[in-house]
Amino acid sequence: MSKVKSRFVCQKCGYETLKWLGRCPDCGSWNTLVEERVQESAPGKGQALPKEAPLSILSADARPDERFSSGFSELDRVLGGGIVPGSVVLVAGDPGIGKSTLLLQLADRVASQGFTVLYVSGEESSRQVSLRARRLGLGSEKLMVVSETNMEAIEQHVTQVQPNLMVIDSIQTMWVPQLESSPGSVSQIRESAAQLVRMAKLSGCAIFVVGHVTKSGVIAGPRVLEHMVDTVLYFEGERNHSFRILRGVKNRFGSTNEIGIFEMGDSGLAQVMNPSAFFLSDRASAVQGVAVAASMEGTRPILVEIEALVTRSTYGNPRRVAIGVDYNRVAIILAVLEKRVGLFVSGEDVYVSVAGGLKLDDPASDLAVASAIASSFRGHPISASSVLIGEIGLTGELRSVSRIEPRIMEAARLGFKRCIIPCRNLRTAKALSAQLEILGAETVSQALEYTEGGAPGAGR
Repeated sequence: MSKVKSRFVCQKCGYETLKWLGRCPDCGSWNTLVEERVQESAPGKGQALPKEAPLSILSADARPDERFSSGFSELDRVLGGGIVPGSVVLVAGDPGIGKSTLLLQLADRVASQGFTVLYVSGEESSRQVSLRARRLGLGSEKLMVVSETNMEAIEQHVTQVQPNLMVIDSIQTMWVPQLESSPGSVSQIRESAAQLVRMAKLSGCAIFVVGHVTKSGVIAGPRVLEHMVDTVLYFEGERNHSFRILRGVKNRFGSTNEIGIFEMGDSGLAQVMNPSAFFLSDRASAVQGVAVAASMEGTRPILVEIEALVTRSTYGNPRRVAIGVDYNRVAIILAVLEKRVGLFVSGEDVYVSVAGGLKLDDPASDLAVASAIASSFRGHPISASSVLIGEIGLTGELRSVSRIEPRIMEAARLGFKRCIIPCRNLRTAKALSAQLEILGAETVSQALEYTEGGAPGAGR
């Protein structure tokens, strides 16, 4: 006979203990241990998976052409070239950001290619999903919809329908009858995810799973959930902006540096095929405190505007605000500008923001940040046809950046006339000098002289 045991599980990190504790010893959270009853089967009674004989990794069947398109080239880019049959993809994001809308459009586009798709909703009824699909102008005969949260019933639906793609919305609503804990608990999420992974590997059905996030921005539930799935995607964006970014943080079948950019409209999410033009304003003249940086997001170069405002502080402690760029990086750049360039901004309020709400983590945007700050402080505008690329060191030198060619080519494609880069990248970028003027700078001071109209070869 099976035994019924009781244990206390932390709902934040998944730590288990046999007795209740006020504070979780693992993550330090208070009052997160909840009692859960677990029914353990007798040894040897579990369902055995089909056995597979070991074989050489060179002789294993690994055909790259098995991927199929999601219907979104931006999503295919993030996934590494398309959807892999039998893979499990976790899509997480803030409430109302558009996760369900994206996956419903994905399901419809895949179904329109002739594949069978099963959309399982645990938060809406089938009628509500159908109403949302009609509002978005979707409707394919191959797209099946069911409202279900029981994992055993979902497995029966998969056996009956045999879909090529299945969407689970969301993992926090799924539950396994053998567990007595409520849906959304650590045990339920872990066991539901394990069953979904098993279904995907045995049937070859690709599964997209919607995951909720906590107030701190991490995926709700046990951390093991992210380890079990093949791909983890974060759907990001600001409510005040129409664009959305799909960012991969784990991908067993592709790179984790790629991003996909979408724009939310009345008819759902639309792909942004030219993100650089999307994030650049239509200004025709130079403006104080605005510089254009060329950032690399995976294999894609993106030109973005960095805005800075430097004003006299009215309080004892000057304010430092950074939106879209790392705050500590801005603090280092301010220290370099004061120590190496002679810009005394210690008594000034400094505000730095990336236009459009994009978040940058590319160090090659350092020079654009420093130039925007210096432009606002000195009152000298930067030419609207200039692009700045370079990483700033603590000694004030400009370090070389990777993949300089696609950055410069993107600037030339959008009509920019001049590009300021580190001297160490000049040899690589020399072949592109016919498309636009390329200036090399060894220090921040020399680069700032170029932005203010200095001639090449001016003092350092």
